[in-house]
Amino acid sequence: MAKTNKLVGFDIYSNKSRIKWIVLAVSILISAGSIFYTNLLVNQLQDKERRQIQVFAKALEYTVNETQNSNLYFITEEILFQNNSIPTILVDQSDSIISYRNIDVKDLSANDLKKKLNAELAVMRGTYDPIEIKYRDKSTNEIYDTQYIFYQNSFLLTQLTYYPYVQLSVIALFAFISYMAFNYSKAAEQNQVWVGLAKETAHQLGTPISSLMAWMEYFKEDDQFKDKSIIDELDKDIRKLQVITERFSNIGSTPVLNSEAMEPLIKNIIAYLKPRISPKVSISVLALTPDIMAKVNPPLFEWVIENLCKNAVDAMNGSGAIFINILKGSEGRVFVDIADNGKGIPKSKLKHVFNPGFTTKKRGWGLGLTLAKRIIEIYHQGKISIKSSEESQGTTFRIVLHN
Repeated sequence: MAKTNKLVGFDIYSNKSRIKWIVLAVSILISAGSIFYTNLLVNQLQDKERRQIQVFAKALEYTVNETQNSNLYFITEEILFQNNSIPTILVDQSDSIISYRNIDVKDLSANDLKKKLNAELAVMRGTYDPIEIKYRDKSTNEIYDTQYIFYQNSFLLTQLTYYPYVQLSVIALFAFISYMAFNYSKAAEQNQVWVGLAKETAHQLGTPISSLMAWMEYFKEDDQFKDKSIIDELDKDIRKLQVITERFSNIGSTPVLNSEAMEPLIKNIIAYLKPRISPKVSISVLALTPDIMAKVNPPLFEWVIENLCKNAVDAMNGSGAIFINILKGSEGRVFVDIADNGKGIPKSKLKHVFNPGFTTKKRGWGLGLTLAKRIIEIYHQGKISIKSSEESQGTTFRIVLHN
C-alpha cells in the first residue's frame, strides 16, 4: 500500500529540477507556436498589402495610359483613394518625390516636410522593393516614363509583427513572477519550519540547563570538588549552553545590533574555543588598526566565528594554524578575514559552499556556512564570501560588517 501511495503521489520539492525543465520546455513550445502562427498571419497580410499596392500602381497606369471612359471614375474613387492605411511615396526616375499617402505630416513647414518624406522614403527602401509604374505612348505603346511606388507596413501589420514578442515578454514576465512566488512560498514554509524547530529546541534545552546550573552551585560548595579549573570550565560550558539557547530562541526575530570592539570580542570567542579543539591548532587574532568597532549581535556573531574556526580545524585535520585579521575599510566597512592552511576548497565547489547541505565531512548536515551567511547578510546587513582558496594551501573567508 505504501508503494502505491508513493507512485500516485508526486513530491514537487524533490522533483523541482525536473519540473523546472518541463515548464521551460512547455514555455518554449508555446512561444515557438505563437511566433510561428503569428508569422503566418503576418506573411499573409504582407502579401495582401503588396497586392493592394500593385492594384494601386496598375490603376495609376490605367488612368494615364487609357482614354477617358465611364470606368475612370470608379478606378480613381474606388481603387486609388481607398488606400487609407498603407504609407506610400511615389517617386520618378530621378528619385524626386511626386506624391505621398498615409504619412502624418500635419503642421510641418516645407523644409520639415521634405526631411520627413526623405526619412520615410529611406525606411521604405530598406523594407520592400518598389513597384514600377510604366507609362506608355498611346500611339506607339513605347515606354516613355517610369515611376516607382515605395511603401511600408501599415500600422495594423506593424502591430501584428511585434505582437508575438510582446506576448512572449508577457508570458516570460508571468512565468518569472510565478517562479519567484513559488520559491518565496517554499522558502517561507521552510523558514517557518526552521523557526519552530529552533524555538522548540531552545525550550527543551531550558530545563536541563537550569538543572546543570543548580548542580554547579552544589559542586562549588562541596569539599570534594576543590579543583577550581574544572568548575570554571564547566561553568563556561553551561554559560555557552545558555548562549546557544538564546540564539535558537531569537531565530525568526530581528536581532539588536550594538557597536562592539571587534578585537576583544573575537579574542573572547577564541579563548573559549582553544581548550575545546585540537591542541595542535594555533589561532592568532590581529587587529591592524586599534579600537576597530562594528555593529554586531554578539551571540549571533560568535556563532559565525565558531563555525568558521571549526570548519578550518576540520580542513586541517586537527593540525595547523588559523589567522584572524581585523581591518578597517572605507565607507564605514570592517573586514574580518579568517584564514587557515588546510586542504582548501576545489574551484568546482566554491560556488556551492554556502548552499544548504554542502559539506566535505563524512558526517554533518552542511548547515554551518548556510547559517553563517544568513546571520551576516540578513541579520547584520553585511557580506560573507570566500576571499581566496587554493587546494593544499588553505582558505580565507572574508566577513564585511559596518561600524
